[in-house]
Order: sequence, then C-alpha cells, then structure tokens
Amino acid sequence: MGSRTSPRGSLRGRFALFLLIALALVGHAAAAADYYKTLGLTRGASDDQIKRAYRKLALKYHPDKNPGDEKAANQFAEIGNAYEVLSDSEKRRIYDRHGEEGVKQHAQQGSAGGGGFGGNDIFSQFFGGGFGGFGGEPREPETPKGDSITVDLEVTINDLYLGKVLSVARDKNVIVPAKGKRKCNCKQRMVTKQIGPGMFQQYAKEECEECPNVKLARESGTLRVEIDPGVPDGHELLFFEEGEPLVDGEPGDLRMRIKTSYDERFRRDGNDLHMTWRINLVDALVGFDQTFTHFDGRAVPLRREGVTTPGWVARVPGEGMPLYNEHKKHGDLIVTYQVDFPKKLDEKTREQVKRLFEGAEFV
Repeated sequence: MGSRTSPRGSLRGRFALFLLIALALVGHAAAAADYYKTLGLTRGASDDQIKRAYRKLALKYHPDKNPGDEKAANQFAEIGNAYEVLSDSEKRRIYDRHGEEGVKQHAQQGSAGGGGFGGNDIFSQFFGGGFGGFGGEPREPETPKGDSITVDLEVTINDLYLGKVLSVARDKNVIVPAKGKRKCNCKQRMVTKQIGPGMFQQYAKEECEECPNVKLARESGTLRVEIDPGVPDGHELLFFEEGEPLVDGEPGDLRMRIKTSYDERFRRDGNDLHMTWRINLVDALVGFDQTFTHFDGRAVPLRREGVTTPGWVARVPGEGMPLYNEHKKHGDLIVTYQVDFPKKLDEKTREQVKRLFEGAEFV
C-alpha cells in the first residue's frame, strides 16, 4: 500500500514553500533587475497591460502549477516584486527616474518600521487570499490568446557593441468596430430533455450573447526596441500583446530575435570579434606599431616586433564584444594579418633584395 501524507506533513510542506518564496522575494528585491523586462513589457506600457502581464505570468509560475520547482518559485517572486513597483504610480515614477535603488531608498524613508515587500496583498488581489489560497487552483480562468509572432531583427555590430534604442516599423492587424451585431461570449451548457416516459436525453447547447460587431484592420506604427550592449545572437525580446489579435480574447505576443547583420570590418563569434588587418611587406618584416579606431572611439594599439607571415593570427584580450549583463567585461579581438606585397620591382631593387636576404633563414 502507498504511503499517505498526513495533514500535518502537508501543512509543513506548504509552510516550507511559503518560506522559500518569501526568501526569494527578499533576495530578488536586493538584486538589480529590469522590472519591465521581467513582465515582458516596454517602458511605455499602460497600467492595464502591466496588470494583464502580471496575471498571465503569475498564473504560469504559480507554485500550485510548479510544485517543488525552485526556479519557478524564484520567477514567481521576481514577477511579484516587479508588479509591486510598476502597479504603484508613485513607485513607478521613482523607478523610471532613479531605478531600483531609488525605490528602496523611498521605501526606507517612508516606512522605517513597517516597510517591505507587499507581495501578499498582490497575491490576494489576484488569487483570493495570498499564500492561504495555495490549496486550490487560481480562481481567474485563463483568457484565450491570439497567435504569437517571432521575427528576426537584424542589428549592426556597432549597435550591439554600444547599445541603442531603435524605432522599428510595425504593421499589424487590429480589431476595430464594425456595423451590426455578433454572437459573443458563447458557452456550452448541458441541457436535459425528456424524450419519453422515464426517458431523458442530455446534450450540449451553445448559448451566446449579442455584442457590437468588429472587424480586422491594418495599423502602422513603431516599436521602441532597447538593444542592450552585448546582447547575444538568438536572444529574444518580448513585446506583450503585439502579436495577432483575437476577438473575445487577448492579442498574442511579439518576439524579436536578435540577429547580427553583416559588417565589412568585423565578424562576431559569440563574445569575440574577428578582424582582418592589412600591413605592407616592410612592416611584416621589421615589425610595426599601429592603431585602429574601435566602435566607442578608442584607439586600440596593434603592435608586433618580429616577422609577421601572411595569415598570422593574434589575440587582443578584452577588445571584443561586451558580455551581456556583465558590467565592464568583454570578449577578445582576434586579428588575422594579411600582407600586401609590392606590385612590381625594378632590376636594381631586385638585386638589392637578393643581397639583403643572403644567408637569411626562411620558414
């Protein structure tokens, strides 16, 4: 026979889960974070979008749906912390101007003894009772959602190195009013019908309401896309509710997948940059001390004292791409040297070259 969990053991398990999430909330409140990215939003998101984004993600990472999953519990905590700030107009204003540190200082000044994370109020708002509501499924049903879209966004190495805010044209379907009425909010209801003495038949019947009619139309606009320095190839930026619309539902999401565009001078390989540098034959034989201008305007030295053969590869540490979300860390620059030879030598120069290299050792 299988073992049966006692009510006391179940209670201890739920209390342990409560502690895990509470610790995660405290830990994540202290770490640097982008609250908008946590909720899959941009800085121009409306209050309604913030609320819907939180609801969607909180349902996804809710502990009841992810029992024993520490990663999901941490994500649940991050989502709650982000919503706690962005759903409060004053905290959001402070966060937009001064970041997370400004919000923490404001909290310390405003409530020295009773401050802290108000996550329990948030969970109560959406799940009807905060942590005490863990015993059942979240009360709010999931809303149907339109199709999500993933597109490639080509970004120059220069913009990926420095970071940039891009304005990207967006042409999409939107729902607009139309003439007439339509059936909406249709639901299946079980109906029992008597078909004879003591005989009954049960069947599903669709019941609908009448709503104003709508139609799809095309709308053009622009999206503000924030490119962080060093963001890797294949990284996806989420734009909440910018996907395909759904009548009687929520729009899908739009994901932009970063793709490094072709560059004549550099080739990206993860966090490293590859570059070909041309030198003349004299420099290849006697050495050289040259510089090139990097994306940020710095003069980067390229030096060599010995003989440089065509195809020689040298590594310059710390001059590659910035490491994504790692402050002041960079990959390396890999330089491949190509040697330019004279197109033609006269007779006198050829004789001088022969005498010059008499007895020299060649590779």
